[in-house]
Amino acid sequence: MQLMWVSGPTGRVRKISITLRTVSMAVGIFAAFLIAVGGILHFVGLRIAIEARPELARAMGGVLTQAEQDKIEESYKERLRLIQEKLQATTDEITQIQKLKDRFMEMATPAAVKSQIPTSTSGRGGPLKLVDNKNKAPVDLIDALDESLQDVNEFKRSVAEINALWAKQLTWLNSLPTGTPIKGAYNLSSGYGLRIDPFTQAMARHEGLDFSASVGTPIVASAAGVVSRSGWDSQYGNVVEVNHAEGFKTRYAHASQLVVRVGQTVKRGDVLAKVGNTGRSTGPHLHYEVIKAGAHINPVNMFPKNR
Repeated sequence: MQLMWVSGPTGRVRKISITLRTVSMAVGIFAAFLIAVGGILHFVGLRIAIEARPELARAMGGVLTQAEQDKIEESYKERLRLIQEKLQATTDEITQIQKLKDRFMEMATPAAVKSQIPTSTSGRGGPLKLVDNKNKAPVDLIDALDESLQDVNEFKRSVAEINALWAKQLTWLNSLPTGTPIKGAYNLSSGYGLRIDPFTQAMARHEGLDFSASVGTPIVASAAGVVSRSGWDSQYGNVVEVNHAEGFKTRYAHASQLVVRVGQTVKRGDVLAKVGNTGRSTGPHLHYEVIKAGAHINPVNMFPKNR
């Protein structure tokens, strides 16, 4: 097939042969042109969509703007920061629990009050139901972080509850006369129970412990309480009595000097008096008694086993 045209009445005749090869080349060139134009339009349109309609761009090809990417990364960072803060706070709570446990060990509960310790862990049980995580559907990263944050918050609440329970029990135990009633060097010069009376040399009951120590050695409260007596007694000499929780009372006798007054609130370890040799005494010492509901208890049974 040939195309012929003449330019003017005296012009030359021009001929173009149209073959299958020529048509194929023309079609190929035209298709390449259309593809190039389409690519340019797609690129330009996608850029415009990213800037003007990001939700359209996401629908088209999952593309995010830099601002959206930064926002998502900031959201991740914020959640990770919150989780880190919660974990740090929980670590602090656990450290506090460890300190409380150490104080419990120092005060190791005596047999006389062991059965009275309150607890919230008795009477537990139920069928074993293991958690199955095998068929969990995949979740979005932000949702997973939020779930982790909720788990951390729940764990932190549980730790805080345990901490509060231990603190409550420690306060309770601290109000019982389990501490040593003297601060300083001493020797245990007489035990509780039957003994030979140092004045009459007859068999008699001794309802306390005698701590032999130098005059002026501090006599301290073995537990928190309220001073119910502070004065002179013909048998005990200068004597202090303190009322404690659970109906306990402690008595500190033969002091050379009284430091507290009746009605005063004292803490464990507060100085009540000074060791002396007043009343029915053969030498400087502290006579210490523990009384529960009007009955004397061997003070040794109130002391921690590791003392």
